[in-house]
Amino acid sequence: MRVIGRWSLAALMLNTIIGASLFGLPSLIAAHLGKLSPAGYVVTAVGVGIIAACLAEVASQFRETGGPYLYARAAFGPFAAIQIGWLTWLSRIAAASAAADLFIAYVSEFLPMVERWPTTRGLVLGLMIGLLAFVNYRGVASATRVSNLFTITKLIVVIAFIGGGLIAFAVQPTVRVSPRVVSSTTADWLQAVLLMINAFGGFEAALFVSGETRDPRKDPPIALLIALVTATLISVGMQYVVIHTLPNAAFSAKPTADSAQRFLGPLGARFVAAGALVSVFGYLSANMLHTPRLTFAMAEQGDFPAFFATVHPRFRTPYMSIAIFAVMLIIFSVAGTYRWNVTLSAVSRLFIYGSIAAALPVLRRKRPNADAFRLPLGSLFSALAIAFTATLATRMDFRGLVIVASTFTIAGLNWLWARRQPQRWASNE
Repeated sequence: MRVIGRWSLAALMLNTIIGASLFGLPSLIAAHLGKLSPAGYVVTAVGVGIIAACLAEVASQFRETGGPYLYARAAFGPFAAIQIGWLTWLSRIAAASAAADLFIAYVSEFLPMVERWPTTRGLVLGLMIGLLAFVNYRGVASATRVSNLFTITKLIVVIAFIGGGLIAFAVQPTVRVSPRVVSSTTADWLQAVLLMINAFGGFEAALFVSGETRDPRKDPPIALLIALVTATLISVGMQYVVIHTLPNAAFSAKPTADSAQRFLGPLGARFVAAGALVSVFGYLSANMLHTPRLTFAMAEQGDFPAFFATVHPRFRTPYMSIAIFAVMLIIFSVAGTYRWNVTLSAVSRLFIYGSIAAALPVLRRKRPNADAFRLPLGSLFSALAIAFTATLATRMDFRGLVIVASTFTIAGLNWLWARRQPQRWASNE
């Protein structure tokens, strides 16, 4: 059932992009770039925009659910597709688990016992994730409405923060401080851009639900443009307010809340903390909507066990994929830490973006007459996107390489299993 329209798709992308990062990242970016940190978001937005342009053309050729996994399968075959599918699933589980961990940290500001007692922490995580799984189990339409609601709410919060800061600069000149000047090296810029990729990342995940969008050819390019422009303006605005209100922004553990306290007082800080909770919950809501469609698509293609593709007879939702994703989310968020889960997400995302860019020229050769959006200078965009992701990949540490290598190994074993399913495999090659 195609129930997701253009604006709902844009809202889903925004809900996925604007998650927890905006409330913690400003201090890390300020440490690397200082007063130039707002410009860093613009630089990153250009690189991400090149990747998104490639995605717009590639995604417009597909009417089915699956996202980057499906694109890799059409362009490079089952082996590459399974690799990308596993990396994508890992990235989404880890990113959502990191957000769940951060949610607990913010809740503890109001209810300290939640973080202090492991049993209570696990119970809250289970109830929150279970609620989101139930909403998505009931149907795409209800889940889309929840996603839209949280997108609007979090936009109100971040716009209020930015607007409040800019007004304070005009009426309370003493609030403004001079940002710290940092002698940034090339390594600092690359590390900062890699961090900001996480802030922009996730837009590709919204296209897991292409099979449930009303116009898969026209809606993704417009929704991508709306989401990325909005996310860039918000990111630049929040970074600008933080570095111009906090004397030592680079050393703040909760930069937006500390910044709000400077120009809005204690109530303002609590308002931003509450806004962070809404933002993170909305982010998890969006992930619960789109990520299960990935394993559903892989099972449909014969690359995952068939029960992942089981559809509820009444609600027409992939309820087994939803349930399994919810369980994985609880395991990773309870057993892991915020930093560990963020690392898992970051190192896998670069490979996903590179595969999307590489798929563009291949699909043009394979499908010259496809009824799809055509990106002007598509081959140039593809080359630039691959160069951009490859350059950032040089910033991966040994731990990141181990994680990626382990994922590739698991995916390789999955591929060997899939090849032993002759009837399903033959029907999908």
